[in-house]
Amino acid sequence: MNKLLLAISMLFAAIVVNADNNTSAYYNSETECLGVELDGSQTLRVWANGRNKTDAVEQCKKNAVNEVIFNGIKNGNGGCNKKPLITEVNAKEKYEYYFNIFFKDDGEYKKYISMEDSRTFTKKRLKRSEQVKYGITVRVNRGDLQDRLIKDGIIKQ
Repeated sequence: MNKLLLAISMLFAAIVVNADNNTSAYYNSETECLGVELDGSQTLRVWANGRNKTDAVEQCKKNAVNEVIFNGIKNGNGGCNKKPLITEVNAKEKYEYYFNIFFKDDGEYKKYISMEDSRTFTKKRLKRSEQVKYGITVRVNRGDLQDRLIKDGIIKQ
């Protein structure tokens, strides 16, 4: 009986010692509003995964523009426009060719992103097995982006 109790105790101790203390699964990785500038641009905290830092940061920039266009910014201090630029149902699929070109690497989306609000320590890093997850602060020029989408016939005025 003592040996069985000792074996169960050791097994329990081994499980407790090897428990994963990783808190990254609980980290909020939704885009959030940090503020709105007088020119209508929105300062956002955006998260993305990538193979390395460069990939993750580039994906963050794409995610920021994508959120403003298709989802609106619902989290954060509430200053950002919660309404997406495109409210049409299935617009992403309807204009897939346009947005594939728009969001390609070094694509047109970069014209509407600014890193002016990035400061030291504004990048946060979480490491996973094969990928890294970064959160950065970016500014999206919503007004110019809206003008571009109107000019290109994606949204109506």
